[in-house]
Amino acid sequence: MTMCFNEVIQSLSPSSEGVWQVNPSDDWRQGRTLFGGLSAALCYAACENLVDDLPPLRSAQIAYIGPSMGEAVLVPKVLRRGKSVTFMACDMVNDGAVSTRALFCFGGERESSIQQQPPGPPPVPRPDDCAPLFRGRGPTFTQHLDQRVAGAYRPISGAPTGDMLIWVRFLEDAPPPGLVGLVALGDALPPASMPRFTAPAIISTMTWQFDLINPQAYDPSGWLLISSTDDAVGHGYSGQGMRMWDANGAPVMIGRQSVAVFA
Repeated sequence: MTMCFNEVIQSLSPSSEGVWQVNPSDDWRQGRTLFGGLSAALCYAACENLVDDLPPLRSAQIAYIGPSMGEAVLVPKVLRRGKSVTFMACDMVNDGAVSTRALFCFGGERESSIQQQPPGPPPVPRPDDCAPLFRGRGPTFTQHLDQRVAGAYRPISGAPTGDMLIWVRFLEDAPPPGLVGLVALGDALPPASMPRFTAPAIISTMTWQFDLINPQAYDPSGWLLISSTDDAVGHGYSGQGMRMWDANGAPVMIGRQSVAVFA
């Protein structure tokens, strides 16, 4: 049985007070673990289930501690709730061990005299004019996504730099409303160092941090343009910077990832 993204999120069910459980179908795997973007999205969804009047998500830090396989338990917790900002944490637990730990910062809008927008996207072809990222040999979970190469490099191409520029959206007709899909898609790209590879090799995200610039720009059914560039690679690890824009070029997210490289 396969499950679309919306079905996975809707299948999150309470198992005890303040605790939820979920068992995503195997088509959401990324190697021997669950797709990291889905793990983060489930942690976010569990926080929303625990507190129903949260302000908008502003920032998150995700640690991928170990593999997530089969049924998982989500344990969200309010760390502090102020007048405008709420901090929450959520652990994803598999077989009694924490596989993913997420920290979320939610904040209401406030008036400010300081405004600074991040740079806009580079000039790129529209998605319909771009080739698919994978041609039937991508990670299992990518069957749920439409990904198009908008930049010069694709994974395992012996590229001179670790740099990817990709259009991405869900393939399903009705992704869930809100920001849960945005959290998942933010981790949809292969690690930025993969274009440098000349042969397949194991690579695994360890930590991911992101800030939402304009979450209102996110359209659950629309395209997102994501840029990922490795800026520090060595000793088996890679650091990468990431940016995301909507289909009209409005900035949506900026972030960083730390990645283990076995090549």
